[in-house]
Amino acid sequence: MTTWVYSFRKATNQTKQLLGGKGLGLAEMTKIGLPVPPGFIITTKTCLSYLDEKKFPQKMWDQVLTDLREIEQETGKSFGNPLNPLLVSVRSGAVVSMPGMMDTILNLGLNKNTLSGLIKKTSNERFAFDAYRRFIQMFANIVMNVPLERFETFLDKERKRLNIKDDTQFSARDLQKIINQYLVIYQEETKQKFPQEPLEQLKAAIKAVFSSWNNKRAIDYRNFNKIPHNLGTAVNIQTMVFGNMGKTSGTGVAFTRSPATGEKKLYGEFLVNAQGEDVVAGIRTPRPIQELEKVWPKIFKQIINVAHTLEQHYRETQDLEFTIEEGKLWILQTRTGKRTAEAAVNIAYDMVKEGLINKKEALVRIDPEQIGQLLHTQIDPKAKVRVIAKGLAASPGAATGTVVFTADEAEEKGKAGQRVILVRPETSPDDVHGVLQAQGVLTARGGMTSHAAVVARGLGKPCVSGCESIDINLKKKQFTTNSQTVKSGSVITINGSTGEIITGKVPMIEPKISLKMKTILNWADKTARLAVWANADYPRDATCAREFGAQGIGLCRTEHMFMEQERLPFVQAMILAESEKERQKPLAKIAQFQKKDFIGIFKVMAGLPVIIRLIDPPLHEFLPGQEEVKKKLTNSKNKSKRAHWEKMLNAIEKMAESNPMLGLRGCRLGIAMPDIIRMQTRAIIEAALLVRKAGQPVKFKIMVPLVGTLEELKFVKKEILIEAKRVFDKRGEQINFEIGTMIELPRAALVADKIAQEAQFFSFGTNDLTQTTLGISRDDAEGKFLTLYEDLGIIDVSPFKTIDQAGVGQLISLGVRKGRKTKKNLSIGICGEHGGDPESITFCHKIGLNYVSCSPYRVPVARMAAAQAVIKEEGI
Repeated sequence: MTTWVYSFRKATNQTKQLLGGKGLGLAEMTKIGLPVPPGFIITTKTCLSYLDEKKFPQKMWDQVLTDLREIEQETGKSFGNPLNPLLVSVRSGAVVSMPGMMDTILNLGLNKNTLSGLIKKTSNERFAFDAYRRFIQMFANIVMNVPLERFETFLDKERKRLNIKDDTQFSARDLQKIINQYLVIYQEETKQKFPQEPLEQLKAAIKAVFSSWNNKRAIDYRNFNKIPHNLGTAVNIQTMVFGNMGKTSGTGVAFTRSPATGEKKLYGEFLVNAQGEDVVAGIRTPRPIQELEKVWPKIFKQIINVAHTLEQHYRETQDLEFTIEEGKLWILQTRTGKRTAEAAVNIAYDMVKEGLINKKEALVRIDPEQIGQLLHTQIDPKAKVRVIAKGLAASPGAATGTVVFTADEAEEKGKAGQRVILVRPETSPDDVHGVLQAQGVLTARGGMTSHAAVVARGLGKPCVSGCESIDINLKKKQFTTNSQTVKSGSVITINGSTGEIITGKVPMIEPKISLKMKTILNWADKTARLAVWANADYPRDATCAREFGAQGIGLCRTEHMFMEQERLPFVQAMILAESEKERQKPLAKIAQFQKKDFIGIFKVMAGLPVIIRLIDPPLHEFLPGQEEVKKKLTNSKNKSKRAHWEKMLNAIEKMAESNPMLGLRGCRLGIAMPDIIRMQTRAIIEAALLVRKAGQPVKFKIMVPLVGTLEELKFVKKEILIEAKRVFDKRGEQINFEIGTMIELPRAALVADKIAQEAQFFSFGTNDLTQTTLGISRDDAEGKFLTLYEDLGIIDVSPFKTIDQAGVGQLISLGVRKGRKTKKNLSIGICGEHGGDPESITFCHKIGLNYVSCSPYRVPVARMAAAQAVIKEEGI
């Protein structure tokens, strides 16, 4: 026979999956001898059966009645007995903690008869009426869907009529009148009288709590936290104990350590003469738990002892609920305490030092994303904010500043010490100088890989991109949303971690990297098998990457060096050149810039590996927009300037492609213009030789992008080696380096065994591989339909956030197998945003990659995730 119900005393060998977190906690506390009111658990399996069949499973109700009788024997009370009534609470208890998302009913079992018995038993008329008033309200709202406002509105009128602020000031007579009106409201709303049969009440309450698994707030919470919808909730039936029986009673919550800082000190709140919901309802202001020592010193000492017992038992910070009934302490719940990122780090470190847990357990207990929070300014979670628009969370962190609409103004005001937010329809290389000086960036168009997003992430600045709900008017210097108009000079806050645009200035929490966090990350490095490298395009990026613990640079995008304002004219001159000879002058100037940057990066990395990718994007990205050029041509009176803009316009029109991201870019551009490959190769090798000559070690690799065939790689590799020989011959010295390729086209993965004949390493460019595999343009899809797909459940998560293991992941796995079939020890990694995503990192670990590379500010996140991948594999 299936067991649908377990008493707290008989449930100790069952799983959390079956009993839910709350039920298992109650059973464990009963087992170790803590004062837990007797009760039983109806399993999650029962919930799923009920939701599927719309009725209780066979024999389940019989088991409920059996366990109810056991509680009666243990307490000496009887359910429905008018002389000595047993009252119970009916609470949800999910497998994964979902605080406040599902329903609870207290004081169940009260009716007119048991109310009289409770009054006689307790000699406390006011307490009994208060309990009944609460029960009617909860039952009506949760079981019968009577709007809570009906009761609260009436109660508020009574408070005003009687001129009282605190519900404890209601007299027994006042409460009796309130009960009578509550019963009237119940009948008006439900067209039936309030149920007087306790077993009928219990049956209805169990059904309601089961059904609350699928209420909107619970579904939204699970969607947000990626909690599966097929777990169901247990229902916990527990003997009521009362904190509202007078001045010797009370209720409260306590954390065994501070959830804000992790300090090893009891933290929480309590109320005298109250029930549990009063602490969270906000009607009365709770008192800090330290004051409990003055009110009830013995009880306070007992709670300290309980907290210590629970921490020793669970070896984890606990969040417990307690009630004091006429001087006796009862523990109603314990669960793992939720905590801030700072507290998570401090608690994990401290518990290792205390000998409670080992280092690997400490690593598992810290969400890698929490590490990320500590690296960026965050909005204070307690702050009240007004969100006026929402876009894509393109670069994490938060910033406040005055709105500016041009990069020049951002640069001018930023250098003058003003905090500004740069707002643009979209950004281009021309805007880099403004991005550098702004506190953050907001764009109406563009996705997670747009220019603004990539540059902001590299700089560690917040960015919200693709915010299509704002309408930017550059002439009027303002943008509008559905709710308001924001003008230049107005103050806004952007949250790059959520995509929210907020009016005004809001309180912030500044980032801080503690010694404890650094120590924990060192533990992670010693555990991980995957190396963590960084994407770094400038010496400043490399410095940041080293500070955050990067073990190399997995992607140095040479084209980002072209985007500096002082360099763009030379890049554009190179593009506009009509012959290879004409290109040499601007190429020589660009080579100087590139060499200087490479020298800086090599010095910073001090012998750690640096993978430099040759130019990848189509050349039109370095030119102004067509409409902008047409406007300048029309307005230009100077003959030479007109000739320049005409030439620019002709070049733009000549380069126009229907789909430039699948056009002349990557190795195709290098094959069409091999002098660019030669220039970049020369700059890289000369920089490496100069740094080595200065006495510093150098280790670098050259990476060829967008290779789809072996022949493409052969062509580019030949050009690199020829130019390298020229430099070696000229300087009379050589340096070792490797030539490899990015695997970012499905065909490249399919023929990886052939490409590996020439490649000395692979790096999977997962952003482009995802686009080309799924046939999705990321910049278009993220703003148009991927969010909708997530909301509708068509996909669980954007494939640009987490690797699509069923599709793209199969190509990566195939590429790894084929590549290493040709070269057994072929070094393989990934670069791009997936390299900083914990779930994607776990996948990379499983398929045997050597490293992941990500934004410098994601390096600590990746270090933690790489260690956790090993620990999960070990089953810890």
